[in-house]
Amino acid sequence: MAKTQDFTAMMKDMMGAFPVDTTAMEDAFKTTAALNEKLSSVALQAAEKSAEISNSWAKETLTKLSDVSKAQAEPADYAKAATDFASASAEVAAENMAAFAEVAKKVQMDTVELLMSAGKDMSEEASAAVKKATNDVTSAAKKAAAK
Repeated sequence: MAKTQDFTAMMKDMMGAFPVDTTAMEDAFKTTAALNEKLSSVALQAAEKSAEISNSWAKETLTKLSDVSKAQAEPADYAKAATDFASASAEVAAENMAAFAEVAKKVQMDTVELLMSAGKDMSEEASAAVKKATNDVTSAAKKAAAK
């Protein structure tokens, strides 16, 4: 009678002949975590700077509003105070929008720099991992063929 093959032993031998190296996955995870940390830092710094700009803008606006809310001797003085406030507000708005644009520009530059650096690092890691895997599989195949 025919003997039934032991597939469990055969699979165990096959898996043992082609070992899996998880260091490439661990390195990829560490690289991704480091990139996420750096990107988070860029975002948090931008949020902090934006909050500072907004706070400063609000303080300046409130200070200028106190001048508008003062009682005036002549009705024409109310119109002048409102015009002065509108003019000052437009000037402050332009300055603050320029400051927000600088923050956005810095975020964009930092992000592009980080992504380019990470892309280079990941490409190098992937090349090394593929080369190592190819060498491991080749040596395992040679060992299997020699048996």
